[in-house]
Amino acid sequence: MSVPENAQDSADARLIAVHDSMLTGLGQLADYFGFSRVTGQIFGALLLSPRPLCLDDLVELLDISKANASVTLRTLENLSMVREVWVRGASGRRKYYEAESNFWRIITSILKSREMRDVERALQVMEDNARKLNGAMDELTPEQREQARLYLARIAQLQTLFQFAQFMIEAILEQVNESPEVPVLPHIDLK
Repeated sequence: MSVPENAQDSADARLIAVHDSMLTGLGQLADYFGFSRVTGQIFGALLLSPRPLCLDDLVELLDISKANASVTLRTLENLSMVREVWVRGASGRRKYYEAESNFWRIITSILKSREMRDVERALQVMEDNARKLNGAMDELTPEQREQARLYLARIAQLQTLFQFAQFMIEAILEQVNESPEVPVLPHIDLK
């Protein structure tokens, strides 16, 4: 039994709508986390593709420049979110990519490479500033000392917050390292 043409067109339209919506949503999510929208869209295009895609495929699909696609793919590769793959029968000069579908690998890669580095950098800046303020206390007027003490109190609060973030990141990474099996998340039925 074949599907009537208008029903097939309707099904195709729904698939395209879901695909486009996912790319838009992943672009917004990437933007929220400090990446470009194109980063999320390229990852989404590769994730939803049944086959590896080359740079030209992504340029055409997303209507972006080749330079933007190339830089973004390098960023995604560095985050271990996509990888270059060999495609049988493809031109030797073309590079093909597929998305990493193990989300725990992606999360640990980002936590290791970006988030931990940013937390450590923030803690260092706060420590340096606290040291500067403490070293300058004798030279400050009473009003300035009062303001410096307020700064030191706020810096200490922020340090506590960032130390907690550092602890949580380390705990997540340690848990993932101790348990090489990918944790299975429960399926949520959205019907």
